[in-house]
Amino acid sequence: MMTKNFINFHVLISHSPSCLNRDDMNMQKSAIFGGKRRVRISSQSLKRTMRTSDYYKVTLGEPSERTRELAKVQKKFTEALSGQFSEAIIIKALEWIAGKDGLTELTTKGVAVAPWVLSEVAYFCKVIEEAGEDADQKKLQKVIEKEAAPFIQAASQAIDIALSGRMATSGLMTNIDGALAVAHAITTHAVDADIDWFTAVDDLVQEEKDQRRVGALEEGKGEQGSGHLDTQEFSSGVFYRYASLNIQQLQKNLGGVPRDEALVIASHVLHLLATEVPSAKQQSFAAHNLADQALVCFSDQPISLANAFEKPVIADRSGGFRIPSAVNMNSHWDKLHQGYGLDERCAEFTIEPLDLPDGIEAKVSLPELERWVCNDGQA
Repeated sequence: MMTKNFINFHVLISHSPSCLNRDDMNMQKSAIFGGKRRVRISSQSLKRTMRTSDYYKVTLGEPSERTRELAKVQKKFTEALSGQFSEAIIIKALEWIAGKDGLTELTTKGVAVAPWVLSEVAYFCKVIEEAGEDADQKKLQKVIEKEAAPFIQAASQAIDIALSGRMATSGLMTNIDGALAVAHAITTHAVDADIDWFTAVDDLVQEEKDQRRVGALEEGKGEQGSGHLDTQEFSSGVFYRYASLNIQQLQKNLGGVPRDEALVIASHVLHLLATEVPSAKQQSFAAHNLADQALVCFSDQPISLANAFEKPVIADRSGGFRIPSAVNMNSHWDKLHQGYGLDERCAEFTIEPLDLPDGIEAKVSLPELERWVCNDGQA
């Protein structure tokens, strides 16, 4: 059996009326694909949803601290490491990593949001302590260049950095190439948004108005009003989520872990893609929907199935998009395999009974599909 380096995740999830990702105009994010408007959920939104979820914390640990507030970074990390290192060493480590002096005096202007990892800061503190508190930054830079692996190992304690990567803009913070590529999720069909005209009533103001209204009615007059009036764009639709995981890059980012450890993380990525939903406006819409279909392929390259929906899906006789979207995705997968002679190991879980193309193994549940991923695409 040849080892495949890429895992392609293809997920269809139908969201009831909602507004899960908005732009700077407070409108739903959207995109034109196949000449038609699709509602969109950005990759940034999906990745943040995944890494801040309870499932992530239980299975993959605490994510990195992503911030530009360097004064708060210094306060939090100094408190966390106070029992291991002196305050002077901790502050020196933080300043050298950030590439800036006097973090508590800095404003956020011109500072990029960056992922901070406690274990990485602790490692820098250890190196400074061993080199002596009077060691200069150039000496520490040489240590990093000579012994890069331990620094990568320290940063890898936050798996979200190993997955999504990190671009360092200054200082001694290390660059890490992300192992997981996540596409913007788009609806498989064209979408015309609806507008919700809503009111927010101030109970005490309304009580006063009601009292005045009673008096006005007694005098034959009318009165209208509300505490707050506004509009909100929303829609529903079947979304295609796609992500591709570079297994070897993930192993490297985690300090050279075995393939089976990377595959366990891959199984958790699958679970997150199939179950986690952005939190925006959920108190108003409660679109807490799980995936209808999840197709996973061990492959030699990243391959998206988005073009299955370049021609917008048309609702079936029952008026739904779920089944025709699932059929289109499997059909496009089959066409690509026939046309390019692709050699993949694929398995699929779907909540609706479907006739799968030859080459896709059926799984009766998401946990079974996750176990298949952990087992390197073997039954």
